[in-house]
Amino acid sequence: MTAEDESRFVEMIFPEQANHYGTLFGGTALALMGKAAFVAASRAVRHPVVMAASERIDFHAPVRVGQMVELVARVERAGRTSLGVAVEMHAESPAGPERRVAVTGHFVMVAVDAAGRPVPLASIPPAA
Repeated sequence: MTAEDESRFVEMIFPEQANHYGTLFGGTALALMGKAAFVAASRAVRHPVVMAASERIDFHAPVRVGQMVELVARVERAGRTSLGVAVEMHAESPAGPERRVAVTGHFVMVAVDAAGRPVPLASIPPAA
């Protein structure tokens, strides 16, 4: 695994991403985490990938409207056709130093061919 096996990005949470409690919708959190897993896996293999599974998603703390989230996705393992990706969502206020892990999850991303069928990672030529 290389440094490119980790991807990070920051998103601001706006009211349209929140529920009636003023906190981030769980589905929106999963979508952001899935995107982070996709980017990390794509960068690791430089080949098309799709999500095969989302495994164990834990919501540790609410993310409020007006907070920023940083998503950190790391490729943790490579199988025959799949990559295991861990994703952490950190929440923080733009006005203060407090930062905490809000959501964690694990995703399985699979390398696929043009028809959407799994391909062995060993058959993917290294990126130049």
